[in-house]
Amino acid sequence: MPHAKGNPPPNLQPTLVGDTVLIKPLRTEDWHQMFAAASDPLIWELHPVRDRFTEPIFREYFDGAMASKSAFAFVERATRLIIGSSRFHGYDPERSEIEIGWTFLVRKHWGGTTNREVKRLMLDHAFTLVDTVVFWVGEANWRSQRAMEKIGAIRRDGLALRPSTGGAHVVFEITKADFSL
Repeated sequence: MPHAKGNPPPNLQPTLVGDTVLIKPLRTEDWHQMFAAASDPLIWELHPVRDRFTEPIFREYFDGAMASKSAFAFVERATRLIIGSSRFHGYDPERSEIEIGWTFLVRKHWGGTTNREVKRLMLDHAFTLVDTVVFWVGEANWRSQRAMEKIGAIRRDGLALRPSTGGAHVVFEITKADFSL
């Protein structure tokens, strides 16, 4: 059920446990492992912020994630290493909508089951709060757009602009009624 005015805000930073991945609230002490995971230029080659693999630009991303109070570190359970990150954003109880975004995974986990597991865990939690989850994906980021299609997200018409990344985005959505990961 969506959050009602006057009630305490929902928990946008729970710990979520999957078979192979632990999604835990991001902490300042995660900086070194998180930057190590993100420092591969190929992760960001299709992203609107292509230099996010550099320390000063990634520091902005990390600090923004910490300030959001809704960001996560993805931890590979077998190795206990951080393998990526994501966050909830723009919780809107009136529209019954929230965004999952700012997501990245190390290349070792591309094309496998990790993205599906992470999205399922985050969507499961999001749908306890809202009826619709959206994903903003860079217009040129065909890899992430395909990943959205693989999990059943539907592309909305048009483009959206997000000044913080300086580029046009396509917006995908999944509704609670259509969710089946």
